Amino acid sequence: MVKQSTLSDEEIVEVVRSSDKNKYRVIVERYQDKLYRYVFRMTKDNDVTNDIVQQAFIKAYKNLQGFDTKRKFSSWIYRITHNETMNYFQKNKRNIKIDDASLLDKLLHREQVTDRDEVESEELKQIMQEVINELPINYSAPLSLFYYEDKSYEEISEILHIPVNTVGTRIRRGRAKAKELYLRKTNNGERKY
Repeated sequence: MVKQSTLSDEEIVEVVRSSDKNKYRVIVERYQDKLYRYVFRMTKDNDVTNDIVQQAFIKAYKNLQGFDTKRKFSSWIYRITHNETMNYFQKNKRNIKIDDASLLDKLLHREQVTDRDEVESEELKQIMQEVINELPINYSAPLSLFYYEDKSYEEISEILHIPVNTVGTRIRRGRAKAKELYLRKTNNGERKY
């Protein structure tokens, strides 16, 4: 028998659909932390994040028969999770804001972040997260998926149901909006004390 850990997500889905529903726990174990991080970056609330992720797993399980195993499971589960998160924001009309503009200040005085290798340092990851949190969701979601979930433009396109070119545009505009936001908050780049 093949070990569960060596099976791809799509193979595990086939096992769950055809013979052993309990194997769904393998999917949950693989994605729970990743999906939690993705949602928490937007909600900043442990309880809300846990509820959204749980709902996403339940919805994915209920709709497992409709999943096309020729596609990537990771994009599918992220899409469900993203939709659940957007539903939460829609119902609660909640905005995400940051308090510390100093992190944004540090980011904007560095060279433009254009490559994932440049966000390897923990400091820059923290700074980017502060920037992402301040942006509208249509910019924060693609940036979060790209920088923190290490998703390609194609995967982000599939998750968010937007064209690949739109992904690139939103990432570029998100960076520009971060700079604009910073300048507005700090009186054109000169920090107010």
